[in-house]
Amino acid sequence: MAKNKIIIDTDPGIDDILAMLLAFAASPEEVEVALISLTFGNIEVQSCLRNVVSMLHILEREMEWRKKHGRPEGFDTLRAHKPVIAVGAQQPLDDQKMLADYFHGKDGLGGIHFSHPHLTPGESWEHLFDPIADPEVLPNVGPSPSESHQSFIPSKLPAADEILRVLKENEENTVTIVAVGPLTNLALAAAQDPETFLRVKEVVVMGGTIDKPGNVTPVGEFNSYADAVAAARVFALTSPNPQSTLPPSKRLPAYPAKLSKTLTLKLFPLDITSQHDLIRGDFDRTITPLLQSGSPLAEWVDAFMAHVFQTLERLHPGHEGAKASLTLHDPVCVWYAMTADDPRWKPTVTSPEDIRIETVGQWTRGMCVVDRRNRHKVEDDVESHSDHGLWLSSRAGNRIIRMGSSPGGETFGMLLMKKIFE
Repeated sequence: MAKNKIIIDTDPGIDDILAMLLAFAASPEEVEVALISLTFGNIEVQSCLRNVVSMLHILEREMEWRKKHGRPEGFDTLRAHKPVIAVGAQQPLDDQKMLADYFHGKDGLGGIHFSHPHLTPGESWEHLFDPIADPEVLPNVGPSPSESHQSFIPSKLPAADEILRVLKENEENTVTIVAVGPLTNLALAAAQDPETFLRVKEVVVMGGTIDKPGNVTPVGEFNSYADAVAAARVFALTSPNPQSTLPPSKRLPAYPAKLSKTLTLKLFPLDITSQHDLIRGDFDRTITPLLQSGSPLAEWVDAFMAHVFQTLERLHPGHEGAKASLTLHDPVCVWYAMTADDPRWKPTVTSPEDIRIETVGQWTRGMCVVDRRNRHKVEDDVESHSDHGLWLSSRAGNRIIRMGSSPGGETFGMLLMKKIFE
């Protein structure tokens, strides 16, 4: 039995794909991927679906190639447990949609489906994900085994429903959600059934930035910016009083006044993820002999990585040639979910922190707001009229565990490559 059962909520995306490859390359004793729930984000959600199905198609070919050449097939977790794949949110709760296709390419993988069509599966799988006509007619359960594909189980239910199904079917505090895209699916699931959502062991979030500049605005990180209301709603579940930080929403109701527990949320902002890079020179040295040997996975990964390294060279000074490096935002979160018991994973000394997401600011949408004032906390029930926003109250505000250090940012890029390709 896997030590860590996870849901990956994702918008793949180049580093999302690397994160999933890392998870599937693990041993079944390390991790089981129960569900891949897809959301808009880097690209449109239907393109996300094509990328995940393409990845699994390539992994099937890669394992056949390795077996034929007398190599260990690898990807033991994938062979041991087929993940369910569910399509989720197509747009943010309230905000205007913004994609990151300027970086990832229109299809999310640098145009690979056009430049390398022989690596993309045919379209015969698309009907497997068509929504059921009337969800009330069928029980809210996962897909039938007869509908399963060689390496995945397609679901016709929305991703939020599948998240709740997995949490209901497993013991409380045994499933971790690794959220590496906008938090729309999680916000929808939590609004639909907050108590079932709170059965989760913890939610691991790649998002936000505290002391580093943003990557889409001066203060906004992409995932938090893409659906700020969803992020704020999920963060609010960490509060002893969720109403104190819950943003207004046109679509979703407030949480019940009394909830059975608070959410454990581990935040991986740019402050920590930006310490973990994959350097082009290291990537090329690993991938070149595999390309020469005919590895389907190496050909596929090399195609979209060539695009991303060229994009980095164009956008950012200092990323020329072999020195170009891709920050591994999403793989770091999966790495944590696989190795959370490693004592070198440490939260910041100030955790848990009252980190709130700005939802209405013209220039600050998606900003992580923290109180940097040197003020005493108010420990009793007396509310101070000068405490605007209840920042000083011990009974209000969020309780976010912000991760501050990992087992080794300087070595993670090569560890990732070794896990996936060896």
